[in-house]
Amino acid sequence: MSKHPETIRVAAVDLNGVMRGKRVPASYARKLDKGAVRLPFSVLNVDIWGEDIADSPLVFESGDADGILHPTGRGPVPMPWLATPSELHPMVLHHDDGTPFLGDPRHALQEVLNRYAARGWQVIAATELEFYLVDDSGETIAPAHSPLTGKPMHKADILSLDALDAFDAFFTDLYAAAEAMDIPAQAAISESGAGQFEINLNHGDAMKAADDAWLFKTLVRGMARKHGMAATFMAKPFAADAGNGMHVHFSVVDDAGRNIFDDGGPNGTPELHHAVAGCLEAMADSTLIFAPHANSYARMVPGAHAPTGISWAHENRTAAIRIPGGAPAARRIEHRVTGGDINPYLMLAVVLGAALVGIEDGHMPPAPITGNAYELDLPQLPTDWHTAIEMFGTSDMIRRIFPDELIRNMVLTKHQERAKITDLSQTQQTALYLETV
Repeated sequence: MSKHPETIRVAAVDLNGVMRGKRVPASYARKLDKGAVRLPFSVLNVDIWGEDIADSPLVFESGDADGILHPTGRGPVPMPWLATPSELHPMVLHHDDGTPFLGDPRHALQEVLNRYAARGWQVIAATELEFYLVDDSGETIAPAHSPLTGKPMHKADILSLDALDAFDAFFTDLYAAAEAMDIPAQAAISESGAGQFEINLNHGDAMKAADDAWLFKTLVRGMARKHGMAATFMAKPFAADAGNGMHVHFSVVDDAGRNIFDDGGPNGTPELHHAVAGCLEAMADSTLIFAPHANSYARMVPGAHAPTGISWAHENRTAAIRIPGGAPAARRIEHRVTGGDINPYLMLAVVLGAALVGIEDGHMPPAPITGNAYELDLPQLPTDWHTAIEMFGTSDMIRRIFPDELIRNMVLTKHQERAKITDLSQTQQTALYLETV
């Protein structure tokens, strides 16, 4: 990568996780911290088509006012999927007086993390992202063609090295690009769909984990195009194959570096159990964050590797909340509900916010389940978009996690998307979501 990029991009994250911003001359880089770039507040509240939200107070009622983009502190990252040397500057939106714009998802996560910090705690998080490599050259999408044989991937091949090695050039470039962008990509595996893969991002500070996931999704899509394919994180690109999930692992360390979930044994501390209780209590009301799009609900069916019942367990991947085994010092919570099509800032904010509410309230979860969660009589997550929107918008628990302004904006956005999506065929929906989410 050239030390002197020819162009730079400045981008903040909207409610759908989409990058919104501007391409500006490279000379802007040295004055970004002085507020050189302005952006309408409404831009972080557009729908999945990038259109204004009808009746949003951010548009005509307020004169569609601008805010100021400020750097997040991460610094610029290269954009290795582009032919021209370029840099991306992650940004966050503020008011003119310097106060955070509460409709910015990154601010929402920061506010939750500030509450942990007030207790002297830091959240450590890691994500596991699933995606498909696809051929979208026809009217409908199909699994990507193997670069070795030229034939479409035709079968699920869980943990197959052959499936990974068939795309060796893609993954080699992807890992090199991730390193250049300071994204800690770790193990890659082939998953249970034809052309489906998963890459784990290493654990670290929770805000960086969210930044990494946001940037990594853009990188994967861009690098796939560079290799003549498309990559998609949409929750259910193929009706007959497994959906894309995004699991998050998290623990909490105190100011002495001690994991507050570690009791020296397999069960975990009271704080771990309180955090689990909070996650379970908020889970149904949080479904809109875990499943934000029409296509998301095609993934959330029993027996399809996506949890649908509200439960927790030790070392059980059918449960919504899993406590992995291993060394007690690494005791953590794995939240397994969310799809790959989410906004990582909102997802981490609602999961970590719910866990903190559980700790604040001192609640205890029910007994952990054993066996197959799909065969148990459990409270269920909402299975349709409309119900999820209504539960999110009226939830007292959600108001303990997110500011009212963000909740209002999210509900308006999703009602508008839901009304517009009914006119689209399944093929048109796939085209809409394929590389957007």
